[in-house]
Amino acid sequence: MHDIKNKVIWITGATSGIGEALTYELARRNLRLILSARRIRELERVRQSCANGQTNIRIVPLDLAQSDTLEKTTASAIQQFGQIDVLINNAGLGQRSLIRETSLEVYRHLMEVNYFGTITLSKHLLAHFIQRKQGHYVTVTSLTGKFGTPLRSGYAASKHALHGFFDSLRAEHWTDNISVTMICPGFIHTNLSVNALTGNGSPQSKMDKSQYRKKSPEWCAQKIVRAMENHSEEVYIGGKEISAVYLKRFFPTLFSKMIRTVPVR
Repeated sequence: MHDIKNKVIWITGATSGIGEALTYELARRNLRLILSARRIRELERVRQSCANGQTNIRIVPLDLAQSDTLEKTTASAIQQFGQIDVLINNAGLGQRSLIRETSLEVYRHLMEVNYFGTITLSKHLLAHFIQRKQGHYVTVTSLTGKFGTPLRSGYAASKHALHGFFDSLRAEHWTDNISVTMICPGFIHTNLSVNALTGNGSPQSKMDKSQYRKKSPEWCAQKIVRAMENHSEEVYIGGKEISAVYLKRFFPTLFSKMIRTVPVR
């Protein structure tokens, strides 16, 4: 178990869902936090909602779709406390559309935010981690980073790509004392499906039925913090949907037949 009480933790996508729940969970421990998302007003709302340690919470707005701004954003984040110990890559976009109905522009945007934005931010922070001979990337992907499902082709592709990148980063930089934890949530009750892009780029604007009765983001946040403390390499968080990871691994043909008809919306 690794002690995180003196760490500086940078959280992207901190204004809703899992990111917001993580902020509250970590703020209760009086950790030094850097909160990032696109909307400053929402970042201020989240900071004000933290019962304790508001003086230990800083705000650094960012937009992962604007890759050319992320080097300055990273420098600004480091300046807040003079160091960063953990980067939680949580920000991202969902998708709900069939392949034949999805424009290439939507696919490019999903990759720009979910993959290129995330790895750009992580690369800009890497030199800081190497210099300090310590660092921890906690990257929130999805169970669809382990298998694809209908209506999520671009989303699944972007999450699969993150696993490839961070597996390589872990292998290259273990001698620099840099850890990587991949977080793969299943159905968590957030607005991810509400904001998910449809084939023409507009939001779905409604929640998937499969998410209404699923686990809360607060429950998920507790699991993530535990994985951070354990420096776990990869964790699956959810309910019975986790079994699909193992079904695909050991019985790929059966999985292929099952995923065609399983409700994913």
